[in-house]
Amino acid sequence: MDSDLAYAFFRSPVALISASVTLILIFAAMFAPLIAPHDPFNPATLNLLNGLTAPGVPSAFTGDTFLLGTDDQGRDVFSTILFGLRISLFVGFAAVTFALVLGVTLGLIAGYVGGWVETIIMRIADIQLTFPSILVAMLIFGIAKGITPIEYRDQVAIAVLILAIGLSDWVQFARVVRGATLVEKNKEYVQAARLIGRPSFVIMARHILPNVLSPVLVIATISLALAIIAEATLSFLGVGAPPTEPSLGTLIRIGQTFLFSGNWWILVFPAATLLALALSVNLLGDWLRDALNPRLR
Repeated sequence: MDSDLAYAFFRSPVALISASVTLILIFAAMFAPLIAPHDPFNPATLNLLNGLTAPGVPSAFTGDTFLLGTDDQGRDVFSTILFGLRISLFVGFAAVTFALVLGVTLGLIAGYVGGWVETIIMRIADIQLTFPSILVAMLIFGIAKGITPIEYRDQVAIAVLILAIGLSDWVQFARVVRGATLVEKNKEYVQAARLIGRPSFVIMARHILPNVLSPVLVIATISLALAIIAEATLSFLGVGAPPTEPSLGTLIRIGQTFLFSGNWWILVFPAATLLALALSVNLLGDWLRDALNPRLR
């Protein structure tokens, strides 16, 4: 199976290109402090005289040249994108991990235990599905931020953002795992584990869970792209990452105020980075879904 998947991967141009773009952006974010020409969060490295310098054009005051230009504060746009990419990817990965753990756990319990436990979990999931996930995330973020003391809001904003996106995205994991668990729990190996007295949580964790992970990995890959877009949307609306830790969404929100003044690069380059990241991750998830589908293999 692993060899078949690897063979299909190297035979697919879409998978190779999307995986390459994703890895390049991930490594660029990981090593941002080493790659970025300037630290956009260090006031000592900023020069207001370099503000609004166009890409590749020497500054009229200092003569400095910037690959992707600068913003109104003189910050190198290329450097801000690299550091903003770190926030977006961290929030995306953390939110998907939280949603995966929560959804898989509840799905296993609902499918294996059944009865009123399954009914409660699935009804909560059905109710949440009636609302757009971004609205659920905004509601959770607003409630969490409202009960947090003002002096701590910026410090916990990223954690609250991860919690909000994760809680808005667990349902699809739970539904898929619950359906797969209903099939697996009636098979002979599960019945044998019951007969020898294995505890229920051991059966779920060691016997059923490994057999229901394939669709979960596909959902997690696609959910990563959606989580990154959700973070960017919330930050663009001003209810996401704090100004002290700007993500790609925050940079897009800042850049759109300069778009019609002719300083297009402040918006276009962060937006293009976000689009490339979300599209490449989504295409990789689509390929993985098709590659693991036995009817298409």
